[in-house]
Amino acid sequence: MAETIEVLVDGGKASAGPPLGPALGPMGLNIMQVVKDINEKTKAFAGMKVPVKLIIDPKTKKYEISVGTPPASALILKELGIPKGSGNARADKVGNLTIEQVKKIAAMKETSLLGNTVKARSREIIGTCASMGVTIEGKEPVVILKEISEGKYDDSF
Repeated sequence: MAETIEVLVDGGKASAGPPLGPALGPMGLNIMQVVKDINEKTKAFAGMKVPVKLIIDPKTKKYEISVGTPPASALILKELGIPKGSGNARADKVGNLTIEQVKKIAAMKETSLLGNTVKARSREIIGTCASMGVTIEGKEPVVILKEISEGKYDDSF
């Protein structure tokens, strides 16, 4: 029966150390080859944490690598070019996104967000911005969410 290992690695920079090495060791796989394959598949997400799922057949030693999308917060930080969000989201603002940037992030996370329209997925991203101290179009995320509900940005979606 196939074994599944789920880990969070730095995009393009996975190593044989924890969390991968200790998880792969008992499987009898060539750890360096697995790490090389993971780095190849995650290099597009350099500088971000990426969820990776390894499905391993212990008998044949064959494995399959499935790469998820980084958390929305990591995509927001990358879009803004900042190292981390605000420690106090209400008082300290760390960046500002445009509606277009929000839509771009929502498109990247399309498969893992619950919303079934671009507008609904964008609202989820804006909610994440609120907890990180990020404004949208220079306004508080709650104000933008209200304006979206009122139809102010319908031409953007």
